[in-house]
Amino acid sequence: MNKWMKKLIMMVMAFGLMISSGMGILDVHTINADQTDPTLARIKKSGKLVVGTSADYAPYEFHTTENGQDKIVGFDMDVAREIGKQLGVKTEIQEMSFDALLGAVKTGKVDIVVAGMTETPERAQEVNFSKPYFVDKNVVLTLKQNKNKWTTLKQIRHAKLAAQVSSKQDDLAHEISNKQVVSLKKITDEVTQLTQKKVDGVVVASTTAKSYLEQSNQFAVSPAKLPGITNGSSVVMNKNATVLQAKVNKILDDHIIGAPLQKMQDKAIKLMNKKESFASKYAPYFVKGTLYTIGLAVIGVFFGIILGILFALMKLSSIKPFKWLASAYIEAVRGVPLLIQVFIVYFGTQAIGVHVSSFLAGAIAMFLNSAAYVAEIIRSGIQAVPTGQTEAARSLGFTKNQTMRYMILPQAIKNILPALGNEFVTVIKEGSVVSVIGVGELTFQTSVVQGASFKPFIPLIITAAIYFILTFGISRLLNLFEKKLRKSDKTLG
Repeated sequence: MNKWMKKLIMMVMAFGLMISSGMGILDVHTINADQTDPTLARIKKSGKLVVGTSADYAPYEFHTTENGQDKIVGFDMDVAREIGKQLGVKTEIQEMSFDALLGAVKTGKVDIVVAGMTETPERAQEVNFSKPYFVDKNVVLTLKQNKNKWTTLKQIRHAKLAAQVSSKQDDLAHEISNKQVVSLKKITDEVTQLTQKKVDGVVVASTTAKSYLEQSNQFAVSPAKLPGITNGSSVVMNKNATVLQAKVNKILDDHIIGAPLQKMQDKAIKLMNKKESFASKYAPYFVKGTLYTIGLAVIGVFFGIILGILFALMKLSSIKPFKWLASAYIEAVRGVPLLIQVFIVYFGTQAIGVHVSSFLAGAIAMFLNSAAYVAEIIRSGIQAVPTGQTEAARSLGFTKNQTMRYMILPQAIKNILPALGNEFVTVIKEGSVVSVIGVGELTFQTSVVQGASFKPFIPLIITAAIYFILTFGISRLLNLFEKKLRKSDKTLG
């Protein structure tokens, strides 16, 4: 017995030495099971998996209403929620434009991206990809009346194509078309251009093309076979998420790929084809978007005026450092597009370790931008007040600050009220820019309705009417206020 025990011990020791010397693979799996990485550690610590997506790509991901509540659904979202479930955490979906997703996962705004994204060599240099969990081919969606015009690849090379910016379809469109390709942020924008005959076709995944065919008889799919490989949808993670990548791959193998994914797709198509009246289903989206738009405008103008007054006074100051700082800020902000400022605030805060929501980031960018323009409006208003007013106030014993506060600023604000009103109207319209980071304002909700209803044009008309009502209403209120001020001036006179 002792002899056999010694042999057994010797065999175990030899096997252990073999593993430790790198000849076996069990050690690798054991270590990986115990290891973590920064992204996985953050997920476990927060108890939630933040998933980035662009929910305008039915049946992959799209919006619907469940029990009167807006929800992002689709088989990609079921994949994301299953990953969260298997990791033992809650899943939180964060929506933004497709071209912002890689930046979001790189900066840590989201933990993973699930948006039907295909791995490319360029993308793989920046982020990690899981194994593909679904493979789809690319097709050209066109109008049914023009189907016979675009039946071969040779014919399509002479077609004007649209595709989603930063997508595999965009690369393919540039490869096969001899004409200028229209690269847009959302599939709904591409289909709108197709229905208005601005483009001849849209390069899109066949599953999404099928969704449009099921919803409308005005579309058709070209029978032409497109070159290149098919789309392999993968989960996207940060470069440092190597352990998370291994865990996600295992979850895909064990719980998603195959029959489970087919059930998810069947469920998504059923939700997509659910019949409801347009008004009852989508009215809440327009109401919500309008409230967000007004909220952004109020925050932008209110804090913009406060900050604008400060910078205006600094620019008029005799203290040169203040003057230089205010001038530098105003010129820098006015010289950079608002879209870039929104991205800088949204991703920049994350880069320095400060996590802010998309709405807060959008609001900050809005009032920082508005402050520069308001500062110049107020400065010109102050300088328009006759110098005699300052001299009269000083002769009455007012200090310099009291003169500015009680005499100059009130008159300046009265003079610049029309310009401030115009700024308010401008901020309402410019608020549409923050939709790129997923703020649910009016333009964003319009895209949601376009994607969910498969009606690309009607939501635009509704949104245009809402914007007109908002801006026209504000303009009328400001005109009434100005008339009252003029009446008070005549009474005083």
